[in-house]
Amino acid sequence: MDFREAKIEDIQQIHVVRNSVTENTLSNPDLITYDDYVEFLTVRGKGWVCEIDGQIVGFSIVDLKEENIWALFLSPAFEGKGIGKRLQDLILNWYFSNGKDSVWLGTVPNTRAAGFYEKSGWKEIGWNGEKEIKFEMTKASWMKLE
Repeated sequence: MDFREAKIEDIQQIHVVRNSVTENTLSNPDLITYDDYVEFLTVRGKGWVCEIDGQIVGFSIVDLKEENIWALFLSPAFEGKGIGKRLQDLILNWYFSNGKDSVWLGTVPNTRAAGFYEKSGWKEIGWNGEKEIKFEMTKASWMKLE
């Protein structure tokens, strides 16, 4: 397993991972464009990937502008191997090192993702739209967990 910063050249494989998930699926896979990935990786924030044998199997992207985790997804075959935890650690450590005090994310309730965030110390703070619960992590909470 190799964890590294995401590059523009990774976008095609990242998009394949995003569209492979069975929870938190996109209603339309074309909703997220190549240009969206470029903007989030180069202007708004940063991302990381997990690569196994040259294949990206998971990725995370954090958005400094909106102060949220824009994406954290794994190919279903690679869940439960600690990849999501490591990707989360990378984005949160980088995010909080940039002077931010809190970050949020949205996910569908009653999913493995929601359970992962609850176990990871995120606090449920309400709703993100009509279909997602909203979680928050503060820098103080993260430092205690680390």
